Amino acid sequence: MDQEIHKSADDARGGSTPHIVRYVLTVSLMLALLAMVVLFLWGTTQS
Repeated sequence: MDQEIHKSADDARGGSTPHIVRYVLTVSLMLALLAMVVLFLWGTTQS
C-alpha cells in the first residue's frame, strides 16, 4: 500500500497548460515599452 503514484504534470492538472500567458505578457511589455519610447521622442521634438 505504500507505493508512490507518479503522474505527469498534465495528468495531475487535468489538462494541458498552453503558454499563452507568456506570449500575452511579452507582447504587452513590448507595446508598453514602444509607447514609452514614442512618447519620450514626441516630447523631445515638441520643445
